[in-house]
Amino acid sequence: MPRHLLLMSLAPLLGLALLGIGNAMLTSLVPLRLSAGGVSSEAIGLISSAYYLGLGLGALINDRLLLRIGHIRAYACFASLVAVAALAMGLSDHPVVWFLLRMMIGWSLVGVYLVIESWLLSASDPAVRGRLLALYMIVLYGAGVLGQLLLGVTAVLSLESAFMLVAMLAAASVLPLVLLPRVSPLIEQSEPLSPWRLIRITPTGVFGCLASGVVVAVLYSLLPLALSDVAAGEVALGTAEIGQRMALVVLGGMLLQYPIGRWSDSHDRQQVLIILSVAIVVLAGLLMGPASEGGAQLVTLFMLGGAAFTLYPVAVSHAADRAPAGALVRMSQGLLLINAVGSTLSPPIVSLPMAGMGAMPGMALSLAVMGGVMLTFFVWRRVMRPAPQPLAPFETHAPQTPLGTELAVGPELLEAAEEHLRDAEANDPLVEVTRELVADMPELITETSLDSLEEIEVKEAQVLQGQQALDEQHLQKG
Repeated sequence: MPRHLLLMSLAPLLGLALLGIGNAMLTSLVPLRLSAGGVSSEAIGLISSAYYLGLGLGALINDRLLLRIGHIRAYACFASLVAVAALAMGLSDHPVVWFLLRMMIGWSLVGVYLVIESWLLSASDPAVRGRLLALYMIVLYGAGVLGQLLLGVTAVLSLESAFMLVAMLAAASVLPLVLLPRVSPLIEQSEPLSPWRLIRITPTGVFGCLASGVVVAVLYSLLPLALSDVAAGEVALGTAEIGQRMALVVLGGMLLQYPIGRWSDSHDRQQVLIILSVAIVVLAGLLMGPASEGGAQLVTLFMLGGAAFTLYPVAVSHAADRAPAGALVRMSQGLLLINAVGSTLSPPIVSLPMAGMGAMPGMALSLAVMGGVMLTFFVWRRVMRPAPQPLAPFETHAPQTPLGTELAVGPELLEAAEEHLRDAEANDPLVEVTRELVADMPELITETSLDSLEEIEVKEAQVLQGQQALDEQHLQKG
């Protein structure tokens, strides 16, 4: 990957790392703090859902602010709101206040994602786009893991102090963007990109983002329940063992991001999406039988995380390859919204077969069906719109500037030039002075020495003097 792209991406990725750690801490701190304050589980669930409501609202409107004030100031605005909301949670225990604050955090964080994704897409070209988005996802998931590990500070600090730490991380995340000497991408104004127009531009990218939201939400929300049900008839899995298996899923998503992103940069991204769909179908089928427990289950979960968590960056890269000029910001907003819709709808739908068939069989079957739908759609789109083929093999050449005498000027070109001059002379007498130069061209093009170049320059100077003389005559007559 070019060094200048890595340097341009360093600031937003460092900011995302700090803010992501704080957000991961906040995700666990909110229910712990509410439970310690005696808030009911129903109210805690509603407050948690406010975060996703904020994500949806932000995905609808945050592009306007970004287009108005630019990437760096928009990021500073969103990160500052996260810090303010985290500090405000220590001022009141009222559930309504926490609902509004949690919604504000969701609204701000989707704005951060919009800033960074559009930054990376605008700064890159299709040859490295997959790798840049892979780095973005690695930082995002890695920050989530570190944030969960930092929850141990609550054993030393009070819960209120932990919220202050979250606010400090959010505020510090602005520093890389304002201190590092890197220019953010220029923003090109474009027409609003409606969902229907986005679907017409890149149906594969839209469906890939929707499917990514469905699959990842199932893994995050319902896989722990399915894992606890797998060994119910034998040895029940403890909380620590379930946590280890979930960590394997996230680890697979992190470690396979860059290889798959690099692969998508050098191959047709539709083909990559097809293979990821096949992998999800096969791995989900293994969870229903041969890999339902033991070491096989660990390997399967690792690979499933890699296939599921890489869907989104590959789909976004595919969509960006087809985005109109200046539409990357609005396209990123639309894809984030579609991904959020998939994440919201899938858990309640998948919970139905889980209740009827058992947790693990129902979840695995749902993933296999979703993978089959993805495979069918992506293959259909590949047939309808195959990957572009090069007209000829590409060959690299050292940059060089040819001499004028090296240009191949044949008889056909000279004959065409003569005919053009005859037509031009009929309309403009000034063109006649160029005939002397054209008449001498057959002799000149056979010369390959520097002396011939000097002769051409002399002829050109003579023609120029003749033109100036004619101009002076016209002025005197006028």
